[in-house]
Amino acid sequence: MVKYLTMSRVLITGIGAVTPIGGTFGESWRAAVEGKTGVRPISRFDAAGIPWKMAGEIDAFPAASFLGQKEQRRTDPFVHYAVAAALMAAEDAGLAVQDGPRRSPLLRGGVLIGSSRGGISTIENALRSSLNGKNRLSAYLMPSTTVGMASSYVAQKLGIRGYCLGISNACASGANAVGEAFRMIKAGFRGPVIAGGTEAPLCRLCLVGYGTAGALSKKADPSASSPFDRSRDGFVLSEGACLMVLEEAESALARKAKVYAEIAGYGNSADAFHQTKPDSRGQIQAMREAIEEAGLSPGGIDYISAHGTATLLGDRVEAEAISDVLGERLPQVPVSALKSITGHMLAASGALEAACAAMAVSKGIVPPTVNLRQKDPGCGLNIVTSAEKAGLETALSNSFGFGGVNAVLVLKRFRG
Repeated sequence: MVKYLTMSRVLITGIGAVTPIGGTFGESWRAAVEGKTGVRPISRFDAAGIPWKMAGEIDAFPAASFLGQKEQRRTDPFVHYAVAAALMAAEDAGLAVQDGPRRSPLLRGGVLIGSSRGGISTIENALRSSLNGKNRLSAYLMPSTTVGMASSYVAQKLGIRGYCLGISNACASGANAVGEAFRMIKAGFRGPVIAGGTEAPLCRLCLVGYGTAGALSKKADPSASSPFDRSRDGFVLSEGACLMVLEEAESALARKAKVYAEIAGYGNSADAFHQTKPDSRGQIQAMREAIEEAGLSPGGIDYISAHGTATLLGDRVEAEAISDVLGERLPQVPVSALKSITGHMLAASGALEAACAAMAVSKGIVPPTVNLRQKDPGCGLNIVTSAEKAGLETALSNSFGFGGVNAVLVLKRFRG
């Protein structure tokens, strides 16, 4: 019988990531602090004939280091990225040792991974081949592309026979996965839980789909992702994964685990407003709920990692929401938008941004927002444009998605 604890504290003890700015979380964090962009011209497919030319691609992903050849063929890249990030996170936490594509030692606990688009590039390729009469559809097409396969395959690779859940809640999915894992452990689930987001949406269908919706930037240079800038015209689509190991504090400390930060609060709300247009009321509710659960007041937030996608309406609504929550402290609280550097990795962005917020409070460094040449006067935030040292105790990380779904996490420096 599983022994449950009550109102446990939840710690981040391991982080793994593959992103457009780094093949590991450490590389990604350093690139973020240095403001090194991962946005570049699309090379994954021929972008001729469409006006959206930039993306955040992962270069030379070493799939063979994490998966066997059959596994690579039978699963979508969003699963590949999740497996890589999970193995790195588990190793970082001292729970398992990565040994190429071979199965790692059995772990108790759970896996919660969010993805917005799942295996959409594999579906696109399969349909194109089928319609052209070139190939039969693979028997693995359906299982390999379902959103929950990232969690299931990570559980398989790590031998986790516990709680397993895939979450698809638009761009908030990765932050939702972390938040729900936090809630589980706080309520008494022993864990550890591997949680975060993964995404591989770089295909023509996604580019045209998001672009037709008016969400993508048409700028054709690395500065295309420009949150809160007056000239912003949409986000840059990217790919990647970030997964974290979440543990109950007593268990983590007993095994002398490294601690990045404590997750102290989680807010999950719906705007109940529109399919694509955001509404500040829902965002305000999620931020206030997360802050309250963390035992803080808005005056206790030292840093905000903004959702900051660089859409005209989205950035203004988020700025309005942050202003409402912070009140008079608005000018004193630094804000940064990591998507200016990574592009928008959909579900993976929320997880990566929360992980970087954990590093910000741990290291006392606020990562910058790049490509901010002239701030939109309608976005009256204290936006940091170069890395700053600061004595941070807390951070708030925002993730919002289509449908008006909002996920907000509060991170605290761990003090024992």
